[in-house]
Amino acid sequence: MEISGKRMYSLLKKLNFERLSTFEGEKRGAKIIADEIKSLGLEPKIETFMAPRYEIKKAKFEVTAPFKHEYEVSGYGFSGNAAKDGIEADFYYLESFDDMCLAGAKGKIVFVAGGINVENFKKLVKSGALAFIATSGTWLDKKNETDLEERMLRPVHTSEGVIPGVCIRMTDGIKLINSMPKRVRLTLEQTEGEAESQNVVCEVPGTVHPEDVIVFTSHYDSVIFSHGMFDNASGTVNNLEMLRYFVKFPPSRTMRFIFTGSEERGLLGSKAYVAQHKDELDNIRLCINVDMTGPILGLDTALVMADMSVCHAMDFYKKEIGYNMEVKQDIYSSDAIPFADNGIPGINFFRRAAADSTKIHCRYDVISTLTAKSLARTADFILEFTKKLDSAVYFPIDRKVPEEIVEKVDKYLRKNPQK
Repeated sequence: MEISGKRMYSLLKKLNFERLSTFEGEKRGAKIIADEIKSLGLEPKIETFMAPRYEIKKAKFEVTAPFKHEYEVSGYGFSGNAAKDGIEADFYYLESFDDMCLAGAKGKIVFVAGGINVENFKKLVKSGALAFIATSGTWLDKKNETDLEERMLRPVHTSEGVIPGVCIRMTDGIKLINSMPKRVRLTLEQTEGEAESQNVVCEVPGTVHPEDVIVFTSHYDSVIFSHGMFDNASGTVNNLEMLRYFVKFPPSRTMRFIFTGSEERGLLGSKAYVAQHKDELDNIRLCINVDMTGPILGLDTALVMADMSVCHAMDFYKKEIGYNMEVKQDIYSSDAIPFADNGIPGINFFRRAAADSTKIHCRYDVISTLTAKSLARTADFILEFTKKLDSAVYFPIDRKVPEEIVEKVDKYLRKNPQK
């Protein structure tokens, strides 16, 4: 059996819709994956977990003095609720998050150009600001061609308090500052809570070393406004193609496939899996994570969360077969992180898209930027490399995560925020 880019592309078309965490689109995506697994003669497991869910009921921002004007805004999820009639206060443009600028934020509604990271949000809360406005996009954006971002705060943002916030287009933000408003009103009403998300899990038992498990991960959820073809329906169809191969040609070692939900909410699907399967983690020798493949222009890449010897082996193999790709020891912000946090080495495969050739996390993450040929090319390499691991007399990758990778994972997960 050969890898079929045509088959992978056909599956992409089935997943060509918004698959937002905890909402109906994500559940529909999970069902498509489960049905594909069933068509191969396997019985998938749907493993549910709780994920954050918010719904914005009302988001409004208006200048009240010295003139009146209303701007289109979107609400920040999990930033709380403004008063029923909104919060009215003096307006303040926060040019930077240094102490001098923050001193003027107390009791005011604050404008910030760009987004707000974790550290700066905590500074803003401590400053005594009543609410905030952040910007979305660039001054080049046209309203009929772009979407106003809808952002969400995570628990790491709000651990020291929360204030309501909205997002405004950069073009409108520039007009707002130029108009020199004195008083503004911000209204935000939302429901905040949790709802079910799900992982889809299946495996092909090993015929010689069933106790050795190689895990394939890929997330199938997308963000709002995005069909997520590149990020990450492409990785999903890659792993379904891997599964198809190992069903037809049973492996020596057990191949487990985890199609994760809610990755875009903070790797929640993979975090839920390792939490729910603590007693099974010892047998997992490696996590192969596939996140974003298939663009026409780009460079195949492997970020290795394992000993440098794995990089050397992969570098040797790519040269042996004449396959151009970047190999580097580093972490990658995707589903191998929770496995590495539990001592399981990982390899992250993706195709680094050429600058400005694709987009993610917006309406332009579309199927037309990907090709069947490119999908198949990356899948071929991943499969052949995995087959080498599977056929080894002794599993060639030590079940150990190097200290330098552990440190990066800890920093990524904010385990030692004081450092």
